[in-house]
Order: sequence, then C-alpha cells, then structure tokens
Amino acid sequence: MSSNNFIWDYAPAPEAKDHIKLKKQYDLFIDGKFTAPKSKKYFKTINPASESVIAEVAEANNADVNTAVAAAKKAYDKYWKKINASERAKYIFRIARVIQERSRELAVIESLNGGKPIRESRDFDIPTAANHFFYYAGWADKLKYAFPNKQPQALGVAAQIIPWNFPLLMAAWKIAPALATGNTVVLKPAESTPLTALKLAEIIQDCDLPPGVVNIITGFGTTGAAMVQHNDVKKIAFTGSTDVGKIIQKSIAGTNKKLTLELGGKAANIVFADAAIDQAVEGIVNGIFFNQGHVCCAGSRLFVQESVANEVITKLKARIETLIVGDPLDKNTDIGAINSKEQLEKINYYIQLGTSEGAEIYQPSCKLPNKGYFCKPTLFLHTSQSHRIVQEEIFGPVLTIQTFRTIEEVIEKANNIPYGLSAGVWTDKGSKIFNLTSKLRAGVIWANTYNKFDPTSPFGGYKESGFGREGGLHGLLPYLNI
Repeated sequence: MSSNNFIWDYAPAPEAKDHIKLKKQYDLFIDGKFTAPKSKKYFKTINPASESVIAEVAEANNADVNTAVAAAKKAYDKYWKKINASERAKYIFRIARVIQERSRELAVIESLNGGKPIRESRDFDIPTAANHFFYYAGWADKLKYAFPNKQPQALGVAAQIIPWNFPLLMAAWKIAPALATGNTVVLKPAESTPLTALKLAEIIQDCDLPPGVVNIITGFGTTGAAMVQHNDVKKIAFTGSTDVGKIIQKSIAGTNKKLTLELGGKAANIVFADAAIDQAVEGIVNGIFFNQGHVCCAGSRLFVQESVANEVITKLKARIETLIVGDPLDKNTDIGAINSKEQLEKINYYIQLGTSEGAEIYQPSCKLPNKGYFCKPTLFLHTSQSHRIVQEEIFGPVLTIQTFRTIEEVIEKANNIPYGLSAGVWTDKGSKIFNLTSKLRAGVIWANTYNKFDPTSPFGGYKESGFGREGGLHGLLPYLNI
C-alpha cells in the first residue's frame, strides 16, 4: 500500500511486445509497394516513454510527392472510378476485418510510438478505426440513397494530412470516406507518429487494393505543403493546428480544390449544481486526463456552478491523486507519455505561464518516470477569461477551472473564445441541456458524458476550429461533387 493517502500500489502489468513486427527502416508506400525515397533521406521516430529510437522512416521530397500523386491519379482513372461500387465496398470491408485481426499488434505500436496508454489504444483507437472502415464500406454502393435526386461524383485525388494524437484513427477517418465515394488518396501521417499508418499500408497491400488507390508517404511540413499545392490534388483534408490550417486555406485560395479543416479546440465542460457530481467528476477526468489532453476536443476549460464548486474541486483533487502516470504499455497506467520533447516543453511553458499569471496550481503527489516525456495532471484554480491558459490551446493534461452563477453567464464565458469544436454539459434537467446546446457555439456537445465517438455521428467545429464534418453521412459530402 502506498504512503500517499493509502492508495494501493499495483504490480506492473505490461502488455507484451514480442508479437509485434516492426522494421528498422520504412520506405514510402506508393503505387502499391514500398519505395525508397528520391530524397534518400530518413528520419528517426522515437518512443516518447523511453526516448529510444524505434525505427527510421523515409522523408518524402517534392519528387516523391509528385510520384505519389501521379500514382493516385492513374489509379483513379484506370481502376477506382470505373470499378463497381459494391466491389469498392468489399475492399474497404476487407481492410476493416484485417485491422480487427491485427488489433493487438496495432494497439501496442500505437502506444509505443505515440505514448498513449495501452488501454486507450486497445479499447478505443483501434476498434474505432476498424468501425470507420466498416461503416463507410456500407455507404459505398448507397450514395444515390444518401443523396436522392442528385448525381454524386467523386473528385479524384485527395491529399490527407493527419496529426499525432490519433494516428490510426485519423487515417481511418480520412481514408474510409474517400475510398467509399470513389476517390484515391495520398496520406501523410505526423512525422512523430508514422508507424501505425505504415502498418496500415501493409494491411492495404495484403488486402490487394489496386495499386495507387491509397499511397502513404512520410515527411515533415514541406511534404504536406507539396501535397496541398499539387495541381492534380482535388481535395485536401487536414487535421492539425489552427495556424497551419490558415496557411493551407490561404495557399489554395482561387483554386477549385475542396477543403475540410479540423483544427484546434478549447472545450468548455460545464457542471451545474443539479448534476450527478461523482459522475461529472469522472467525466471531467475522462475529458482531459485519460487522453492526456491530447485531443482537440478535450474538456480543458471547466465551469462549475458556485454552490457545488468546493465539492467538485475537492473530489476532483482526490480523483487525480489516484491517477497513475507511467509506462504507456502498462495496463495500470492512466496517463502515458507526452508525444514529443517539443510538445512537453510547450506544456511546461503554459504551466509556468499559468503560475506567473496568478492562477493557483494543483498537481498530485505522483512521481514521474526518470526517463521519457511525462507530465503530471495539472489543475489551475481561480482562473478568469483573461488568462492565456484559459484562451489558448495547451494540448496537454492541464485543466483550468472557473465558477459561474447563472446560465447566461456560463454561455457567455464558454463562447468567448476563438475556438468552437466541442463542449460538455452536466445536469439532470433535459430542458437545460437543450437550452445550452442551442446556444453554445460548438460542433459537438456531450450531455452527461464526454469524449464519446461513433462513426455514424458527424464531427467538426466552428470558428477557428475549422469547417466541414467527418463521420456519418456528413463525412461523405467533402469527397463528392453533388
């Protein structure tokens, strides 16, 4: 038993790694095969929990991007736009089944490369990725029912750029609807988390998808920029920072390229006095700490009604005292490693900034591992709308707390921010839920829960959180001319 508040210590329960297969070096996946980069450059991808090198990955230059886009265009013209829609569905369904079959391996690699706890990779990321392929396989031959009295037509080559926080899931969000609607794909994963995307390339290869229908290339910002600016790219789907999203939007102004952006967030999580407090506290923890704050929809701004603020904060402090920070592959771990050294430095900058701004900081007494990029779950009390830690996206396990008295006050505070991706409401009054959901400027609003996702439901934001929707019937639209 631990000396800290009599919390039980758990024996290590590490997930085995001996069943996974990783190469020491990965090439680019172009035209159905792995190809050495024309740049002849490779970069290292790191395990953030140990700071050790996992593999070296190819760095695509402009010539590589040209080759990948040419392969996608050829596949679109030669195979994919001509193939029967029910045949397309079979390929997508096959990908989903193989992801299921290899789910254990994919979960371990996701946690190794990204730092997230194995429980999250195993129980959420990989199953939800498979579910997106299953879901859109079902739509592939039903587009005329999805858009009655219309003539939905594929666009051509889609360039897709995804972030590091949900590497395989974001790839599924992007690739599945693109294939279902008859488009071909060039996808670039984040430079820090390329491995599950490259494993997906192996799966696509094993599923005998026609060569060039999906191409997966790795690299940095210059690789993504070359994809965005390529003349043969007809559709761009980007998930990442608001700053980069603005650059992309400006760079394609005046072209006929279609664009969807899923950008930053700073979600309000609102707890009313009539909420089930214990349930709400668990939802708060789930909304910001279990995912390390590494989701753009993380509930990083907590608003608590004054009459229950002391109770909520006391219970929240007690709850985060029990959280285990450590090895992402240990099944006991609640909070794994921060994805990269640069991201940890950014989080620590904001923690120092919050302290200098006069907010009261609370962190649990847990010890951090000696090696790797780790951060304690952090509460900031007595914050206000003027604090930068309230206004700016931190993308880490950092929660700011404010109190409110009236519904009107909390709606004004929740909306007084550049972002509008998601929000949460905790109350036992259905009328209060419907009132808030009609007035909060957020694309997704959860009621008495948080961070629940389903492939049948659209996801996306307002304002500086981007535009367009992914998931559900809405997720087909960005890949079609109607």
